[in-house]
Amino acid sequence: MRTHASGRPSLGSVGSATHNWHSTAFFEVKFDVPNKLMVVMASMVACLASAASPQTPDARAGTLDGGRITARVQTSAEALAQDAASYARRYGMTVEAAVPRLRALQASAAVTDEIRQTYRERLVGVSIDHAPVFRLVVLLTGTAPVADTSIMVDGLVVPIVFRTGAPTTGDDVIRAMLQRGPQLTELLPQHRGMGLDARTGELVMLIRAQDAARPDLTALRERAEALAGVKVRFDRAERETVDMALAGGARVVGINPADGKRYACTTGFTVSDGERSGIATAAHCPDALVYQDPEGGSIPLQFAGQWGARTQDVQVHVAPGAQQPLFYADRHKGALRRLSGARSRLSTRAGEWLCHYGESSGYSCAEVELTQFAPPGLLCGGTCAPTWITVRTSDCRSGDSGGPVFSGDIAFGITKGGSGKRGTRCNFYFYMSTDFLPAGWRLLR
Repeated sequence: MRTHASGRPSLGSVGSATHNWHSTAFFEVKFDVPNKLMVVMASMVACLASAASPQTPDARAGTLDGGRITARVQTSAEALAQDAASYARRYGMTVEAAVPRLRALQASAAVTDEIRQTYRERLVGVSIDHAPVFRLVVLLTGTAPVADTSIMVDGLVVPIVFRTGAPTTGDDVIRAMLQRGPQLTELLPQHRGMGLDARTGELVMLIRAQDAARPDLTALRERAEALAGVKVRFDRAERETVDMALAGGARVVGINPADGKRYACTTGFTVSDGERSGIATAAHCPDALVYQDPEGGSIPLQFAGQWGARTQDVQVHVAPGAQQPLFYADRHKGALRRLSGARSRLSTRAGEWLCHYGESSGYSCAEVELTQFAPPGLLCGGTCAPTWITVRTSDCRSGDSGGPVFSGDIAFGITKGGSGKRGTRCNFYFYMSTDFLPAGWRLLR
């Protein structure tokens, strides 16, 4: 069964109000990697274009096959400020102080990508510390020291700290999950998934409270380390890890033929195959979906396909008419954003500040925890690859499936599941990177 997700994003279309729209902002980022000075120009906003026609105040809203989306599209600065308000509440600072940090996180991705390449033979992972000091941390194997450095983004100095001495690389941990995952599962059959902790280099297995209380837990961990050949840590996951269940009353609704009940999901991002455009959502949502227009109407969608094995949980529904790259960061507040780009999975760091929208839980932001996560059991049409990303938060619920995961106007992924059951909040959710959109389909931007 498949469900669809939307944070009132996707179905804004180009109808009669079409236009060209460009906005490009650059940050100059300078940093020292031993023996060389590098200058990285990190583009914050990609170039967007639709058909040519003068831009009017209404043109940026778009239409959906005759049903106009009248919500005003936020500017990139407004989108970042909204996310910064959540960050400021979490870390006890002003929004004015939080905005430069989020800008630095966006611009520094190119820097850490370069660091990954430079130290690829020794790399365990890259993470972000938000308190007590805002900084980037690079964990490496070996004992050869690497000098700490820093970058400057719009006047904000961000330290980069190199830590050495880890026994195994991140690739070693990923290889252990791929090769030894079944044997590790045999040790704790009810575990809730496993992943790489980029901060410590450990293979983390999420376990139930009952398993955490086992008297032989230390012996089990030692056996797990012997099997995997890497350091293993058991962390408690309080509830079962499942695909986000479906709940009534969301933006995209459909009937499950198996039980005849009506279910709903959240839409993610608008996509195109070059000829058609539509919306992407989670593959475990119903196939036959009706988009519930925020303006009060409803639009039947045409099912284009579903992909749900190992690295994917996505389906695409074609919409009538051409669509625009719009998504709702917060449908209840009418916070409509225009997508400007996407962050790749490998460029996403532990500690990344990401936001998501779900029809059940609403808009919220939190930190990335595990950057290479393998959900448990057969949640991916079989075993899952360690390509999923977890976000540690209690702000996710049934019905959030398929919703957008983003920072500002940058796409990161589509929500798949979490550690909760129907009607409960969760301990974390995990998402599919937009890198894994089906072949031939791309994000509209």
